[in-house]
Amino acid sequence: MPSLRQLFLSHVAQTSNLPMMLEVDRAEGIFIYDTSGKKYYDMNSGISVSSLGHCHPKVSQAVKDQVDKYAHTMVYGEHIQNPQVAYASLLAAHIDPSLDSLYYVMSGTEATEGAMKLAKRHTGRTEIIACANAYHGSTQGAESLRSDEDYKRAFYPLLPDINHIEFNNKADLDQITTKTAGVILEPVQAEAGVLVPQDDYLKAVRKRCDETGTLMILDEIQTGFGRTGSLFAYQKYEVLPDILLVGKAMGGGMPIAGFVASKEITSSFVSNPVLGHITTFGGHPVCCAAAKATLETLIGDDIVSSVLEKEQLIKSLLVHPVIKEVRSSGLMMAVELTKRKYLKHVVGKCLEIGLIVDWFLFNNRSFRLAPPLIITEDEIREACEILLEAMDYAQGKYSKT
Repeated sequence: MPSLRQLFLSHVAQTSNLPMMLEVDRAEGIFIYDTSGKKYYDMNSGISVSSLGHCHPKVSQAVKDQVDKYAHTMVYGEHIQNPQVAYASLLAAHIDPSLDSLYYVMSGTEATEGAMKLAKRHTGRTEIIACANAYHGSTQGAESLRSDEDYKRAFYPLLPDINHIEFNNKADLDQITTKTAGVILEPVQAEAGVLVPQDDYLKAVRKRCDETGTLMILDEIQTGFGRTGSLFAYQKYEVLPDILLVGKAMGGGMPIAGFVASKEITSSFVSNPVLGHITTFGGHPVCCAAAKATLETLIGDDIVSSVLEKEQLIKSLLVHPVIKEVRSSGLMMAVELTKRKYLKHVVGKCLEIGLIVDWFLFNNRSFRLAPPLIITEDEIREACEILLEAMDYAQGKYSKT
């Protein structure tokens, strides 16, 4: 009889030759347990998804309550479903009044795709500008936004009329013109290794978009729902997008995402052509119920207000000779090491001794820290002790070289 590991490798399509291979038995709070009972500190949150930790009781109860009423009834946009309406109304009450219309999808990549289409349809233009070293998804449209030509070449042809600017480089903003439908960017560049906006860069982008009639699209799929210390990073950095992308932590572990804009903008999909964007499972009622419970918990339990204190505690504890720098925006963090060769040893040793961290797509000297927002001070101290032990190990591997 094949083992679960053998069946996984044989029948679940792989994304690399080196999967983590952690056999998950259960998860609770900030911990994941494997099938042998070993406990792991989850300092990754499934790439910022599990902001309330795993199996939060309010989210789990919301899922159970809704699944007993109804799940899928009709493709998105046809039936009036209470979970969809309730969540969209709750979200609208906590963001800017101009962002009053939510289009539901199932993943962040789909949110990117929908926003690209919406920007083209609303403006009548074709050019989309993205930032170098950004990641907005893996479908062909979203992949077209990637700047890494060596990677993209395997999937050509991709979308035409995509151009790139450098994040935090105001001189590049002249490339935004009256031919540009939309500029899509992360308020904090995640996969580049947590690069924060500098010198009012986002405000400068906003100003240039206003001058050219271009829609500003902020991808808050990773930064949203408290990760940076504000409910959304656009609030922290005091800039208002035309289209806001949401996902990851939105559903408390359930698959749900969306793009938010004004009713005027989203109505561009209603006609010429009708059904300008459609989805079968977008706004799935069980996922919407989970999302509502998640947002209510973030707000009602005042979880976001402690994020900046936890950020500073982690930074104060992570002091080690192999650390060059810790970059962060709230609990979205990158620990850059002094030598690239240390990275694999730190990540590997952490997993061995019971802590999960992650790599970045476009930064090979740093590892990601994105713990659940509910992590306690004691748990932070315990996790940082493990991280420092892993760094001692990495340093020791090369102490004689």
